[in-house]
Amino acid sequence: MMRRLLAIIAFCWCAGEALAQEAWKLGDSLQYHVELQGTVGSGDHSPLWLNANKYGLSSLKPSSGYVRGAVERPLSADDGRKWGLGYGVDVAVAAGFTSTLIVQQAYVEGRWLKGVLTIGAKEQPMELKNKELSTGSQTLGINARPVPQVRIALPEYWAIPGLHNWLALKGHIAFGKTTDNKWQKNFVAPGNRYTQGTLYHSKAGYVKIGPKNISLELGLEMATQFGGTSYTYENGVEKTYENEQGFKAFTNALFLSGADATDGNFKNAAGNHLGSWVARFNIDQPAWNLGIYADQFFEDHSMLTHNNKSGGKHYWYGFKDMLLGAELKLKRNPWLNTIVVEYIHTKYQAGPVYHDETENIKYQISGRDNYYNHHLYTGWQHWGQVMGNPLYLSPLYNEDGKIEVKHNRFVGWHLGLSGEPISQLHYRVLATWQKSYGTYYYLPINPEENLSLLAEASYGLKKGWSVKGAVAMDKGKLRGDNFGVQLSVAKTGLFKR
Repeated sequence: MMRRLLAIIAFCWCAGEALAQEAWKLGDSLQYHVELQGTVGSGDHSPLWLNANKYGLSSLKPSSGYVRGAVERPLSADDGRKWGLGYGVDVAVAAGFTSTLIVQQAYVEGRWLKGVLTIGAKEQPMELKNKELSTGSQTLGINARPVPQVRIALPEYWAIPGLHNWLALKGHIAFGKTTDNKWQKNFVAPGNRYTQGTLYHSKAGYVKIGPKNISLELGLEMATQFGGTSYTYENGVEKTYENEQGFKAFTNALFLSGADATDGNFKNAAGNHLGSWVARFNIDQPAWNLGIYADQFFEDHSMLTHNNKSGGKHYWYGFKDMLLGAELKLKRNPWLNTIVVEYIHTKYQAGPVYHDETENIKYQISGRDNYYNHHLYTGWQHWGQVMGNPLYLSPLYNEDGKIEVKHNRFVGWHLGLSGEPISQLHYRVLATWQKSYGTYYYLPINPEENLSLLAEASYGLKKGWSVKGAVAMDKGKLRGDNFGVQLSVAKTGLFKR
């Protein structure tokens, strides 16, 4: 009996020691980041490239600033194991922003082999494009605050066994809930549409074909806003729509099924569905790397399949709206090591034709897609910033209290440059020209143009300190004549045991 008792005690002691050691390891590789940023400028707004593509941690006001603190244990700390655990908290106290206290990130995630489960709000990377130099993805961009969600992902390409790395897959599926209820109620003017409690869904899949030096990546990105309560005004009378809830709402979001309360005889799908077909062709050589990519956006089934059938007839839609880009990396030229050129066209939107069948017109053609907007939801935005490409003018720019994108039909050219001329010094330059034709429902008297420029440099100091300075401007009627200077000081490091 005594021997059994001693054996149990010894086992419990060893197990406790093992658990304590594993728990202690969860504090290994714990990183911290502290940052102070300030922006001063002139004009009606902060220049485009001082506020865009920063995961929503930015402001349109000419002068603003924040103090930011983050603690994170990355999943990469457990790269040598079959499993991994990561977590992070990222908080900012801001002035001149849409809110004073901003919980930018708060999440926990676990990995088993290649699969990752993330719970909470986390800044997710943009796929197939250069995060620093591109204008951004049209569906799953990096322009708005992260949405808290439950996300299952294969974040890195998994090579299918037996095919000698010629075929690899990655992707994700996520459900979450937006957090801008209070902002919407404060921003919207009386008599305009807003939503409360909107749910969020996104999914994406990518396939990579080819060996390491030449490859083709193809993908489909899709997203949905669904559920919640919509407050609209029809003929000056407020109407409230309780959108679909429960398990059925989630399955309809997943499979693009169901119908909205306002669809009537022309049922489409419940919620605001949108997405992009994406592709990238890569050539990797010892001295350089070239990537050529495309991002074709769609708002409904017509542009998803480029085909619509009505009355026994098929209507085919052209491949006119697209973001086309090229990224060249010069591996042996530190002064200029990356060049990005992009062209974007969004004027088509399935054409300026009627959408639904009428008594006089017996065909349903599905034109006027009205990118980033929806008749029940406040469109593809979160906290006033579009969740896709920031060249679509975000609702935060609207002075009339309408939560909608008023400029979604445009053409634009973009150039991005970066390099590291000396050790610890990194720079980037952005130049963007854009010409907007409004929307099919909002037509400016004349097309409105805009030129946006940015010059930014960062320098790494000793002991994890760094400084970053940027000068930017907008010129034109679309965003106004704006000028701004931005300065950041940051400290990054590891917590000691």
